[in-house]
Amino acid sequence: MSRIITMRAALTDPDIFGAILPGETWAAWRAILIASQGEPLTDDERVIFTGLTGREREPDEPCDEVWGVVGRRGGKTRAFAVAAAYMAACVDYEGRFAPGQRGRLPVMASAKDQATEAFRYLLGIFTEVPMFADMVEGEPTQDTIRLSNRVDIVVQPANFKTVRGPTLVAAVCDEIAFWHLEGAANPDREILRAIRPGLMTLGGPLFVLSSPYAKKGELYATYRRDFGAKGDPRVLVIQAPTLAMHDSPKIQREVTRAYERDAESAKAEFGAEFRDGISDFVGTEVVDSCTDPGVVSRDPVPGIAYSAFIDPAGGSGQDSFTLAIGHRAEDGCGVLDHVAGIAPPFSPEAACIEFAATLNLYGISKVTGDNYAAEWPKEMMRTHGITYERSDKAKGTIYAEFLPLLNSRRVRLLDHDPMRKQLLNLERRTAWGGKDSIDHPANSHDDLINAAAGVLVGAGTRKLSIMDLL
Repeated sequence: MSRIITMRAALTDPDIFGAILPGETWAAWRAILIASQGEPLTDDERVIFTGLTGREREPDEPCDEVWGVVGRRGGKTRAFAVAAAYMAACVDYEGRFAPGQRGRLPVMASAKDQATEAFRYLLGIFTEVPMFADMVEGEPTQDTIRLSNRVDIVVQPANFKTVRGPTLVAAVCDEIAFWHLEGAANPDREILRAIRPGLMTLGGPLFVLSSPYAKKGELYATYRRDFGAKGDPRVLVIQAPTLAMHDSPKIQREVTRAYERDAESAKAEFGAEFRDGISDFVGTEVVDSCTDPGVVSRDPVPGIAYSAFIDPAGGSGQDSFTLAIGHRAEDGCGVLDHVAGIAPPFSPEAACIEFAATLNLYGISKVTGDNYAAEWPKEMMRTHGITYERSDKAKGTIYAEFLPLLNSRRVRLLDHDPMRKQLLNLERRTAWGGKDSIDHPANSHDDLINAAAGVLVGAGTRKLSIMDLL
C-alpha cells in the first residue's frame, strides 16, 4: 500500500486532520500517530514517544498493530478515529481489490452502541472535511460509510463470526479489556484471531484501544510482551494516564475528584494502571482436562443416586433459571449429568414444572437451591413433588470448594459450551487484607456454572453411603 499523503502532513493540514487534533493538547497523540506510520519524529516528539512507549526511537516502517492502554477521557477514541480515517482515505488501494470486491474497515466494541462514539468521529470527518466528503458514496447509514475508493467503514459488535472473510484495510477494537461477551470465553483472543488473517492481504494495521482492567486478557498479554524496547518493533504499545494524552482544566478536575473518591479505581480508570488482585479463576487447560468431549448430557441410569442443584431466577430480569444434575462415581469423582437453563422472560411456575419433570426422570425428589432470598422456589417446587432445600453455602464458598476439585481432576464436566464459557469467565478478586472473592465480571452471568458447581461440590465431597454401594 502506498500513502497518498504522509501522516504528518495530514495532521498539520487544516483541510485534513489539522482541526481535529490541534495544538499542544493533542501533541502526544500526533507524535504517536506519526510514529505508527514509520515516519521520523522531531527531537521533542521523540521525548514524548519514549515516555509513552519505553522505546528510544520510533519504528522505521509502518506498524502492523498499535495498542493504546490509556486512561478514560484521554482522547484515544478520537485519535484512533483519525488513524482509521487515514487508512480508509489516505492510502492508494488502486488495483488491490478483485472485480466487485470492496475493502472493509470495522470499528468494533463489545456492543454495537459502544462503538458508535468512534463511528461518530469518523462520520464527522467524512462529512465535514471537504477532501473526504467528496469520497462518500450515497448517504451514510447508522452503521456504514461507503467510500468511492471501494472501502466501507462499518461499526459492528465484536464477534469473531462477523469479521471472518472480508478483506480488511484496517480494524479498530474499542475498549478490548471489557470484551466479556455473554456466551463467549476469551472473546478478545478469538476475535483477534479472526481479524488478523483479514488484514494480511493488504497489510493493514490493527488499532486496539482501551483503558486497562485486570492483569489478564489480550490487552495485558500484549502489554507485557511488547511494551518497551524488547517488544516487537512492528507492534507499538503505549501506556499513558489520561492527562498525559489530553489535558484540560475540566479533565484535571474530574481526575482529581476521582482519585479523592476511590484512588484504587482511579488508578485504572485514569492512571492507565492494570488492576492488582483480579485474576482468572481457572485455566482453559484444567477445564478441558475435566471435560468429556462430545458429551452434552448423560441419560439417567437405574441404580445411580442422583442429586440436583438449581439457581432460581424470577423470569423478568437478566438471569436464567438453571438446573444441574450429577452423581458421585465409584472412583469418587463428581460427575455432571445434565445442565439446563431457561432464559428470561419466563414464567417461574412453568420453569418449575419443566424442571420437576426433568428431576423425576433422574429419580430425584429433593433439590438444593442457591441461597435465593424469596420463598417462592421452595413453595412452588413442593407443589410439583420436589422438596427444595436452601444451600448452606454462599456462591463464593461453592466456587472456592469447586476449584480444588477441578485442579485435582475430581470432576467430570459435560461438553456444554455456554456453561464452559461462564466457568472460564469467572474471576478471583483479592481485596485489601487478602480476602478472596469469586464472581463473574460485570455485565456477564454465571447462572449455569453456579448450578453445576453446586451439584458437583456436593457430589465430590459427599461420602459414599451403603445405598451408593448396593
